[in-house]
Amino acid sequence: MFEGRDEMNNQNTQDIGIIKEAMIEVPDILAQVYEALSEKGYNPVSQIVGYVMSGDPTYITSYKNARSLIMKAERDEIIEVLLENYIETRLR
Repeated sequence: MFEGRDEMNNQNTQDIGIIKEAMIEVPDILAQVYEALSEKGYNPVSQIVGYVMSGDPTYITSYKNARSLIMKAERDEIIEVLLENYIETRLR
């Protein structure tokens, strides 16, 4: 009576997984950006401060993909990580 139905239910569905970009933590982003800026001869602290204050990504070199990398982190997250690190190393 429902012979064709069993055949349809036994077919396997092909699952195509979504490839997610590896998440990178803000401290790792800052370390890589700092390194790229240093290698290019910039003052990394000044350049990162300029980016955080203005939001202008041109403060960050595109060398070693640093500009794209820093834009993956929200600026408030960057400030949070920097402040947490300062408090942990200087005030505790």
